[in-house]
Amino acid sequence: MTTTETLTAGDLMSRTLRLDSRPNPYPLYERMLELPVTRMPDGTWLVSRHEDIKRVLHDPRISANRLDPDDIDRGEAKAPASFLVQDAPSHDRLRKLVMDQFVPRVIGMRDHLDDLVATLLDQHVSDGPGRLDIVDDLAYPLPVTVICELLGVPQEDEPIFGEFARKLTRGLDPVEEPNEAELRELTQVRNALIDYLNGLIEEKSRTPGDDLLSAFMPTDPTADRLGPLDLRATLALLLIAGHETTVNLITNGMLTLLRNPDALARLRNEPELATTLVEEVLRYDPPVQMTARSTTADIEIGGVLVPAGSALRVMLAAGNRDASVFADADRFVPDRPNNAHLGFGGGIHYCVGAMLARAEAQIALTALARRLDNPGLVADPPPYRENAVLRGPEHLLVSFDRLQK
Repeated sequence: MTTTETLTAGDLMSRTLRLDSRPNPYPLYERMLELPVTRMPDGTWLVSRHEDIKRVLHDPRISANRLDPDDIDRGEAKAPASFLVQDAPSHDRLRKLVMDQFVPRVIGMRDHLDDLVATLLDQHVSDGPGRLDIVDDLAYPLPVTVICELLGVPQEDEPIFGEFARKLTRGLDPVEEPNEAELRELTQVRNALIDYLNGLIEEKSRTPGDDLLSAFMPTDPTADRLGPLDLRATLALLLIAGHETTVNLITNGMLTLLRNPDALARLRNEPELATTLVEEVLRYDPPVQMTARSTTADIEIGGVLVPAGSALRVMLAAGNRDASVFADADRFVPDRPNNAHLGFGGGIHYCVGAMLARAEAQIALTALARRLDNPGLVADPPPYRENAVLRGPEHLLVSFDRLQK
């Protein structure tokens, strides 16, 4: 793409979704920032600027429900519709029920996370040169282990729900209409997921334990509780989204550090830097690049009147590089002050697992910086997953001179 080339918002989005743009979509996002709120050929409105995105995420007249009402979970062949795509007041009630159980279990987990990271890296300790796949050896097994422990799901089921996650999250990308074979496969995956989730719920109903899934089914009949469909949808959300985004956060973070050796050296010598450093990763190369919303009324966004019933494509990663908000927006600054990034979204739908994801990334990246001697990228850019929305490397091979105990 040349800088003199004239591209519409639709052109830019189309190029963003191409697999060859996955290693570096940021020049495309920079071009998006030059455009006002723009209607694309498919009728979707592109929103890229930080100020406009904040407005979209906080305006109660803009809905998170980007599903057709017939697609909301009513039974077979329907994917669970979690509170992630519901609006107030149902969203607020369901979110509170989940957070009341989730947050207390996450608080105080740092020592356990330290142990899990140490155990995973200890399997690769070497006094000589070696290689580590950040994805397979750490970034994936860490959040999977944690979410399985929290929910009370057998970790040996990972190949099952991992396959569900890979297929269903691919469907998040705004692509052309799938063909009949793809639709059949998607229906089969959704039905298989529903059967699997129903089996987990039935098992916990018979033999409850000290876990989140059991806590979501209180024995007190007077207690407010998640209904059967909401329970299934919440379980799917936590089980799948609970690890997919954290994998990208850790992997994107390590890739960024390897490309910025001064930041890596600082983290090795100043482990307390991890707090602001992870916030900068969430700005600089976020695990969720874009999201969707819809308008329930005529709304002015960025000086443009967007009609009621319009679909919005909200470019979080573009807003994170908005130079009107972030000085040196294209530079990684590990101790960036006042970092108002959009990495976890915003408004009432702010990421439920933000606290846990932050802790996992801080601990994992600090351990890698401390324990790897002279780490380097085996391939740059690394191979990327197909997903444009949940963007991250498929693998991240790192060479090292020694992996310390």
